[in-house]
Amino acid sequence: MRVLVVNAGSSSLKLSVVEQPGDERIAEAELDLGADATRATQSWAELDAALARPGVADADAVGHRVVHGGARSAPGIVDDALLAEIERLDELAPLHNRVAARAIRATRERLPDLPHVACFDTAFHATLPMAATRYALPPEWVERFGLRRYGFHGLSVAWSVERTSALLDRPAEMLGIVVAHLGSGASVTAVQGGRSVATSMGMTPLEGLVMGTRAGSVDPGILVHLLRHGIDLDALEDGMAHRGGLLALAGLEGMRAIEAAAASGDERAEEAIELFVLRAAAEIASAATALDRLDALTFTGGIGERSPVVRQRICRRLGVLGIGSIDGAATSGDRLIGSGKPAVAVIHAREDLVIARQAAELVTKRPT
Repeated sequence: MRVLVVNAGSSSLKLSVVEQPGDERIAEAELDLGADATRATQSWAELDAALARPGVADADAVGHRVVHGGARSAPGIVDDALLAEIERLDELAPLHNRVAARAIRATRERLPDLPHVACFDTAFHATLPMAATRYALPPEWVERFGLRRYGFHGLSVAWSVERTSALLDRPAEMLGIVVAHLGSGASVTAVQGGRSVATSMGMTPLEGLVMGTRAGSVDPGILVHLLRHGIDLDALEDGMAHRGGLLALAGLEGMRAIEAAAASGDERAEEAIELFVLRAAAEIASAATALDRLDALTFTGGIGERSPVVRQRICRRLGVLGIGSIDGAATSGDRLIGSGKPAVAVIHAREDLVIARQAAELVTKRPT
């Protein structure tokens, strides 16, 4: 079975055709949606052409990455009801579900005869223990509004755990791993025995680390203060999701540009890197406390894979966890970059393979 994978992220739309079984990628395309996919215009006009490219259109099923699936713990066949559910969750993941829904509609129109499968980032975190999903808020609020922590980047974390296990030559069921998915969106997840037990993102993908345009966790009193002093809800959401994060700190988009600016003496850029590193290290240390033991720290995502500077600076702060010196060279492919224990790994994110597997399995099993 050939699965067309549509991976709608917060800054790009990636298409790939993956043969199952075998995980062979036989075609691919990527559309740059800028730092904020919800505000992209021209790239969407290119999607129809990309879907018509040789190889891309030659598929038996379509698998879609959807960031927020609510309490769902498994992928689902896309129909009008599921698409409406994805769109309803847009309020909780406005940088993501809106883009995913748009991509699903476009591909269903172009490929109406193929089964479409939604694969959810939140599903991997269905194993979170109750204490890791609760907010200490008034019970009537929790019940009325369904307040709870979900966690995200689950498809990336699942792949990272599989590959880290292979590099260590030990089954995932025997390992305690912290996965740091660092990119435009960033999160940290503790995985014990292959199951998510703690994660930095919460009810929405705004919680946790400093990100590309997202502020990450802030004192909630600041938000109350802003609302009391004239910042309306739309402006508050815009500032937290679209104008915060590294963009606000450095005035630049993308860690590569920020590192170049810091190397040339830009103090704002250097401070942005330092704050990013500080918050990432703190979340990694916090996640480690949810494990029986820490066997490996795994970096993935655009920054995690491509920034030796960020990796080294994070690991220097984690000596208290036993993290030793690491190889500071640029990496190519999946590999261990530390010789000590816990191990330190860099894994190339392959959410497309996880999506392709899930889609192929569900389509194969569905009644005919």
